[in-house]
Amino acid sequence: MMYLSICYISFIFLFIMSIFLIFLGFNFIINDMIYFVEWNIISFNSGSIVMTFLFDWMSLIFMGFVFFISSLVILYSDDYMKGDLNISRFILLVLMFVLSMMFLIISPNLISILLGWDGLGLVSYCLVIYYQNISSYNAGMITALSNRIGDVCLLMSIAWMLNFGSWNFIYYLELLGDNFEMEIISFLVIVAAMTKSAQIPFSSWLPSAMAAPTPVSALVHSSTLVTAGIFLLIRFSIVFNDWMNIFLLLVSGLTMFMAGLGANFEYDLKKIIALSTLSQLGLMMSILSMGFSVLAFFHLMTHALFKALLFMCAGMLIHVMKDSQDIRYMGNMVHQVPLTSTCLCISNFALCGMPFLAGFYSKDLILEMVCLSYVNIFGFFLFFISTGLTVCYSFRLFYYTLCGDFNMLSMYSMSEYNLNMISGMLCLLFMAIIGGSFISWIIFPTPLFICLPFYLSSLVLMITFLGGWFGYEVSNINIGNKLLTMSFYLYSMFMGSMWFMPYLSTYGMSCLPLHLGYKFYKIFDSGWSEYFGGQGMHMLFMYMSKINQWWQYNNLKFFLMFFVMWIIMLMFMLII
Repeated sequence: MMYLSICYISFIFLFIMSIFLIFLGFNFIINDMIYFVEWNIISFNSGSIVMTFLFDWMSLIFMGFVFFISSLVILYSDDYMKGDLNISRFILLVLMFVLSMMFLIISPNLISILLGWDGLGLVSYCLVIYYQNISSYNAGMITALSNRIGDVCLLMSIAWMLNFGSWNFIYYLELLGDNFEMEIISFLVIVAAMTKSAQIPFSSWLPSAMAAPTPVSALVHSSTLVTAGIFLLIRFSIVFNDWMNIFLLLVSGLTMFMAGLGANFEYDLKKIIALSTLSQLGLMMSILSMGFSVLAFFHLMTHALFKALLFMCAGMLIHVMKDSQDIRYMGNMVHQVPLTSTCLCISNFALCGMPFLAGFYSKDLILEMVCLSYVNIFGFFLFFISTGLTVCYSFRLFYYTLCGDFNMLSMYSMSEYNLNMISGMLCLLFMAIIGGSFISWIIFPTPLFICLPFYLSSLVLMITFLGGWFGYEVSNINIGNKLLTMSFYLYSMFMGSMWFMPYLSTYGMSCLPLHLGYKFYKIFDSGWSEYFGGQGMHMLFMYMSKINQWWQYNNLKFFLMFFVMWIIMLMFMLII
């Protein structure tokens, strides 16, 4: 059948391309090579349109990882979206999404970056509204309009780069580090990256985008849409001066802390994982602002592996729970779906930085570099408390879904015999275990050894255990007898609603225009303009046509009388 063929063909093509690109990237990093490929699209008289592609180890490895995760997501979608009549359209949208991301990765030119950037925004809107209900439409609109701010900033930076004679920003980065115009362009790029990577104050669209199908969430929140801003900042990081880095460190650190705090108050399974993604994006951006761009890229790669697996496991749980996403209805799932529970545990441990899993190699290195770097006590607090909050909501998720009481209805039939879903999860499970060490051996040619005092070395471990214990204790409270969140309702609402950000950046922004639109509708469309506008003209013409119709239905003497009148008037006109 058609949907089988398009899924399997896409999976095989993307998987083979991913293996080829990853090993090509390893070859580039070993031999220290960078290729620029220029494609002369059209030449007319003395003018020519040239498209430039940049192939270095970073773009090739990132592209390989995007293709690898996309291939497994498409294989997973074959079973997950089996009842969908429009599966071919869904797969084509996912392929367009991957193509847009590829344009963004290999472009050293702001124009072609905008092509991939806007492609990501448009296709993500189409995927978020895929289920076509009112909540999906609202979420899609929030996503599209939030990302339009970044698109405008990118367009302004393109306009400003007219001063340089070319839009190939890669040629000007080292040359114009202290140039004022480059500062303006860099700041516009930072704002664009903040919107795409959902940093404060643009964070509210990321949990809303969970209205998309779960395979889309696995792709969007691991390696494509939200990481586009991080990758653009990695390209531009060489020209950021001190005040830009301080601004970026503050915003990303607060985002990391806010998302970790909010995830501990959330009960929607997919939104918990979305807030976890937001927290990790803040971690990448904050370590990038401290000057460690390769380390941010390393965490970007490892995070993509275990976060895609985490979303796939969440999709399987939602699948067997008959589309219920509330973790309070789950419980004791480890006896019902053991393989999915195992994958969920391992991906969650990788997220927490469990030793020798993928996340450990990047997160532990990041925290040790923070201890080694010149950072104030506030930044230090944000880094380590956010790490503890990550472990806290991970253990809370464990307790509610896998280990807690059996809260499901008896009619739920548990089954995880979906071969394609299991195959995709197991491939990512293998990479989530060995991926971190494998990438670290390739990216860092010499092993990084960081010598710290004992109390700083053990601080990461202590924070991890403390966060896990706190998460278990919070989850273990008897909800029926003692509603602690209701006792501190204002604080719980503040922390659980992302510091009131949706009310300020979404509902607050749209409330006044919607209210004014309603008033204008009542006053004009449903008010006096009905009588003096279209409806009034309609009633006037209807009245005139009725008079004319009455006239036409009368007897002959009226017609003769008017005929005589017309003759008299005509003769009078001729005399004059």
